[in-house]
Amino acid sequence: MPWLQLKAHIPPEHAEPLEELLLAEGANAITLEDAEDTPVFEPERGSTPLWNQTVLTGLYDDLEGADAMLARVAAGWSIAQPGEPCPVITYEILDDQDWNRAWMDNFHPMQMGSRLWIVPSWHEAPEPDAVNLLLDPGLAFGTGTHPTTALCMRWLDSLATQNRLADQHVLDVGCGSGILAIAALKLGAAHAVGTDIDPQALQASRDNAQRNQIEDDRFELHYPEHAPSARYPIVIANILAAPLIELAPQIAGSVAPGGLIALSGILAHQADSVMSAYEAQGLIMNSPVEEDGWVRLDGFRSEHTA
Repeated sequence: MPWLQLKAHIPPEHAEPLEELLLAEGANAITLEDAEDTPVFEPERGSTPLWNQTVLTGLYDDLEGADAMLARVAAGWSIAQPGEPCPVITYEILDDQDWNRAWMDNFHPMQMGSRLWIVPSWHEAPEPDAVNLLLDPGLAFGTGTHPTTALCMRWLDSLATQNRLADQHVLDVGCGSGILAIAALKLGAAHAVGTDIDPQALQASRDNAQRNQIEDDRFELHYPEHAPSARYPIVIANILAAPLIELAPQIAGSVAPGGLIALSGILAHQADSVMSAYEAQGLIMNSPVEEDGWVRLDGFRSEHTA
């Protein structure tokens, strides 16, 4: 059946009151999306940050009376937010279609390097004998569709090809979905530790590890303050430039002598600042690898330094 869709571009402080008004009108679903492809920096634990410009969408199965509905929302807004202009809300009728199928058709297996693939659950693996990581694009916290994740995945694949990942211990800082740690384990790493400040991310990592048949004792998950105090031969941090710089002493300090590091979540113009922060911690950094305006920085700690 067709649907009535209401849409408003709003600042984050307007999201909750407008959502309540649209739900009161019988919305079947409410979604919040980024209007400008602006990254959200790591939130405090338990918080749910929104973007500076957020798109709020309400979906309704009642196609009649849209103008009257908008009038009621405006009246409710004037009561809930006196003196604050009501956001501009547009509406349209969406044709009937199989929304799940339309969403699924947009995603296909993605090759990351020479033998690593991300395979959505509804697809057959293109290369059954390859290293296939089962993960559904569109889920939160990192799925391989963003350049920063893809850059790190290809780095891990190259390490495996060079036989530099086998039987190693890996630290994944800001593990999100667990995609990078799980990829490292499936490529031959012996053990991985993932840290994240978001409990939902840690749960997503656990779920994805189970989906990929990763044994619990091979993948530890911790809040950062509870992570083992150790140095690792392989360290990955795919977060964002500001926390990478702020956490440089801790992240760089976790790289063992002779160990390797990859950093991403960095825009091209931020690369020099991040690189300087890690070189100041005694790491030797390589030239940035760029994709679609994002970069990966990788490097190593000399075997002869502390």
